[in-house]
Amino acid sequence: MGGRFRGAEVLAAAERATDAAAVFTRVSARLRHAVPYDAAVWAATDPETGLVTAPMVVEGLGDRERCAEYWESELLDENVLPFRDLAVAQVPAAGLRGVTGDLPARSARYRRLLQPQGVHDELRGVVRAGGRSWAVVSLFRTSGRAFSADEVDLVASLSRPLATRLRRLARPSWPESPPDAPGPGLIIFDQYGAATSINDEAREHLAGLSPGPSIPSALGVRIPICIIGTALQARAIANGRDRGRARTRIRTAEGRWLACHASALTGPGGRPGPIALVIEPASAADLAMIVAEAYELTPRELQVAQEIARGLPTGGIAARLVISPHTVRDHIKAIFEKTAVSSRGELVARLFAERHPRP
Repeated sequence: MGGRFRGAEVLAAAERATDAAAVFTRVSARLRHAVPYDAAVWAATDPETGLVTAPMVVEGLGDRERCAEYWESELLDENVLPFRDLAVAQVPAAGLRGVTGDLPARSARYRRLLQPQGVHDELRGVVRAGGRSWAVVSLFRTSGRAFSADEVDLVASLSRPLATRLRRLARPSWPESPPDAPGPGLIIFDQYGAATSINDEAREHLAGLSPGPSIPSALGVRIPICIIGTALQARAIANGRDRGRARTRIRTAEGRWLACHASALTGPGGRPGPIALVIEPASAADLAMIVAEAYELTPRELQVAQEIARGLPTGGIAARLVISPHTVRDHIKAIFEKTAVSSRGELVARLFAERHPRP
């Protein structure tokens, strides 16, 4: 009963938040009373790839520039408790000492990063819903007490409700783009992860991101951790340490969406080359999955909505998707209910061309 009551208090704080950063800040303040900790990292994740994106909230860590080392270790080191495993685990939270039998040094991340900073234990959680991760959290204790099973259970119980809130807040908005909006930006990272080249478009895109953890570069700009993480994922894929795509979507301070994707290049003789990272305005196709998840549309409902946006009538949608017109009408009714619209024009504006941010 006590755990459920404490969880309800934490979730109440999330319901009053108007953006993801506020969710992290408010929830962390409440959670600290129920699960005492000395430091924390909260990070939104791309629900399609699981990569960290903006915003990221770091509390109680003196050297924030070591965040890049933390995510490098997450993606490239052998670790006991990686977020990608927690994302598909039956319980989406775990304590490092709990899973290692009180031998945290089994984790390379602990030996290289956490132990030198005086961390005694780490509790990690994935905020997930519908099989997708919307955020990750790490709580750190420097005292001699490990996180208990009850504390792990409490954090795990928050996973789905918090993901539901973050999913609603991720509903894309379509603010007017300025006429001089930059096109695709390019950043080149060397084999050691340092940014070595950048074009003017990339500089403009970086300048439009919300403040958050970043590291300095020799290029005269600070590189956000979510950009670093995407480049590191490209290296991990090239090294055979992971699969999938090094791709994430990032929301700017003005509410626009950027798509960021990276790939490893090959040098002479097949030797590993640099990482090329492109950051550019997100298209409607880039945001299709975000739209579907944010409004809890099924894959078929999203297909129907996309065909409506293309201007197809009910019969045309039925023929294109090889379903009956009656089934199409049922899908449209469900889509209207989920998106709170009453016409096809409103639907297209809400999902694909909305001009003003909505809460």
